[in-house]
Amino acid sequence: MDSQKHLFSLDPDIHYLNCGYKAPLMKTAEQAAIKALIQERNPTSIAPEDFFTLPKEVKARFAELVNCDTLQVALIPSSSYGFATALANVICDIGQHAIVLEDEFPSGYFSLKTWCDANQAELKVIGPDKNSATLGESWNRNLLESITDETALVLMSSVHWMNGLKFDLESIGQKCKSVGVIFIVDGTQSVGAADMDVKRFKIDALICASYKWLLGPYGMGISYFGQAFEGGQPLEESWMNRTNSQDFANLTNYDQEYSESSGRYNVGEMSNFILLPMLNEALKQVSEWTVSEIERYCHELTIPLYEYLKSRNVVLEDERYVSHHLFGLKLPEDVDGELLKSNLLNKKVSVSNRGGYLRVSVNMFNTTKDIEKLIQVLECSRSVE
Repeated sequence: MDSQKHLFSLDPDIHYLNCGYKAPLMKTAEQAAIKALIQERNPTSIAPEDFFTLPKEVKARFAELVNCDTLQVALIPSSSYGFATALANVICDIGQHAIVLEDEFPSGYFSLKTWCDANQAELKVIGPDKNSATLGESWNRNLLESITDETALVLMSSVHWMNGLKFDLESIGQKCKSVGVIFIVDGTQSVGAADMDVKRFKIDALICASYKWLLGPYGMGISYFGQAFEGGQPLEESWMNRTNSQDFANLTNYDQEYSESSGRYNVGEMSNFILLPMLNEALKQVSEWTVSEIERYCHELTIPLYEYLKSRNVVLEDERYVSHHLFGLKLPEDVDGELLKSNLLNKKVSVSNRGGYLRVSVNMFNTTKDIEKLIQVLECSRSVE
């Protein structure tokens, strides 16, 4: 498959290598939003069933991406909302601890820290060996070894948000399952661009913001809650999450039963008539491309960049632990940081600086010219001795 840049409205003069920061809006999503705004002028065109039809469609598309039942999917406004929902339903025994990754994204860290404080549980922060030239092998090993029958839960990103380091979710999930540990995964930086299978990885809750690799709008997220969260308590008592919610004439019969499975965890006003059509169009496109094709495209696109770094004697991470769509570059020693910053700006190359890494994140809208321009910038940013 060739670049799909024609499906976006990106400025042709900008080399946008920053999908991990925020995905650009697709043309179809923009059109869906405009149509939804026009519809809002005359609410009589919104039928009662419209409050529920599109949410079901969006949930079904996400369920297909992550291999779960549609009824196990809940619509949320943000990843922090999803973490709070999950953690509110996790019990901690005396003496148990929780595990988080070193330099985890703040939403995940603070959510788990608050839970630990409330439950008088130790928060263990797991990182790689400090003397390792590369991070993947030791970090995965240390994480697996830290999970014991004294662990209450593990909350971690599927790939590290700073550098794209890939974690062995299948082994981690199996270890959690074998000792009775709740496994909560932040899929924000991978779902839609990398393989995700909640059943194979034995994930109990998968939480995703939609505005990155799902190409959705800011302010709308989506999540999976497995059997460990059956019958749990939602954060709020939305009228839409009750079994009689579609019978508008009888809402004040106050049905005490929640919607089936994870429907209880939907955010109030889940039918967001502006954002949800945008997310639906984005998920349609991701499904049409297929995640495997997105991975393949990103991999092939970035081969020249890795070849350049090898030629500059940069130590590269073991390929087993590298995400093709998002990765942090250790720069050649002779690259001048200030000069690089200036050149990136002047050459209109958009990347991120995260934790000392030059974070590059690509998707189907990128072209070989984007990668060539980044290599040119790196080369012309070498300090002159």
